[in-house]
Amino acid sequence: MAVTAAYWAFMLSDGALRMLVLLHFNALGFTPLQLAWLFVLYEVAGIITNLAAGWLAARFGLAATLYAGLALQIAALGALAQLDPDWTIAASVVFVMAVQGVSGVAKDLSKMSSKSAVKLLAPAQEGALFRWVALLTGSKNAVKGAGFFLGAALLATAGFQAAVWGMAGVLVVILAAVLLFLPEGLPGRMKGADTWSGWRSHDPRVNRLSLARLFLFGARDVWFVVGIPIYFQAVLSDGTAEGRREAFFLVGGFMALWIIGYGAVQAFAPALLGREGQSEQAITRKAILWAGGLVPIPAVLALAAAFADAPAPWLTGLLVVGLLIFGFVFALNSAVHSYLILAFGAADRITRDVGFYYMANAAGRLLGTLLSGVSYQFGGLPLCLATAGVMAAASWLIARRLAHL
Repeated sequence: MAVTAAYWAFMLSDGALRMLVLLHFNALGFTPLQLAWLFVLYEVAGIITNLAAGWLAARFGLAATLYAGLALQIAALGALAQLDPDWTIAASVVFVMAVQGVSGVAKDLSKMSSKSAVKLLAPAQEGALFRWVALLTGSKNAVKGAGFFLGAALLATAGFQAAVWGMAGVLVVILAAVLLFLPEGLPGRMKGADTWSGWRSHDPRVNRLSLARLFLFGARDVWFVVGIPIYFQAVLSDGTAEGRREAFFLVGGFMALWIIGYGAVQAFAPALLGREGQSEQAITRKAILWAGGLVPIPAVLALAAAFADAPAPWLTGLLVVGLLIFGFVFALNSAVHSYLILAFGAADRITRDVGFYYMANAAGRLLGTLLSGVSYQFGGLPLCLATAGVMAAASWLIARRLAHL
């Protein structure tokens, strides 16, 4: 519970920061490709951090990496508040990329610490690990979704700089509380912590699942990061200052609803998937089934966007419904993945297996982020959604091999 509370506080700021940066710089006239670049170092940092974080947690303990994640997020917010509106676009992009890189390090230190703690602290009964993972992951994403709305609301009401300073202040209070009140019990130094060897798992199931995770999150972020928010912003804003503020609330509200719904589905995944079989083998079969169910959704939406050839009310409505369905199926995929990595991972090297898996997760987000800007810039919404469909298909084909390992 203590770990989850700290993780909630972090993810609220993480979601708010992403929406603040996206909508603020879109309003300043940045192109889709420039917006994508703002998040590139965030994802690159995640790839590197997840590999290093497993070793750091094994060397110094999970509590230390959790504290470090919160402290780095505070530093990133403080730095972002120094952004000068008179800087050139190139200088602004480089500065925000660097700050987002620090935030990416912070996010993945916190995530790895929290997820690894669940493996080590959860009860040993069958199904208990799945339920605890689903609860932590689902509640985390619901909180992050609230952060999306919070970021949009703060931008519309308080402005960029005041919002960033406010979030930094709240995190300072949270970090102080965690330092004072986190109970003893998180594991410290683990076996084999003195070397970097073995960062990649020797279990083919961990490696295969990590590759499937890469394409799964690429399939989401290729429309989520740039394409859909910019499309909705263009459709909902009339170009006036008041229209932009209204669009901030609407876009932030939809993105928040999507993430909150995604988190709720993850939290209830054990019940939704049925209690007749929650063994490792049964959940592996469900992972393959639901991976296949994701593939046709972005493909159908891409065809609809190509047919419309321009923004239209019916297309916007279809996108809202279709992306909510995508979120439901994606959440079940993500929930079974989050369980399987802890089930497959060995207890004596769990931080490294989880770190490697989330390194693949970050690589998928990086690929999706880049393709989101590129595909929307050069092919609009149809290409953006079609690319998501291709990546979902790749994740399904890779996941199918888990049944034979």
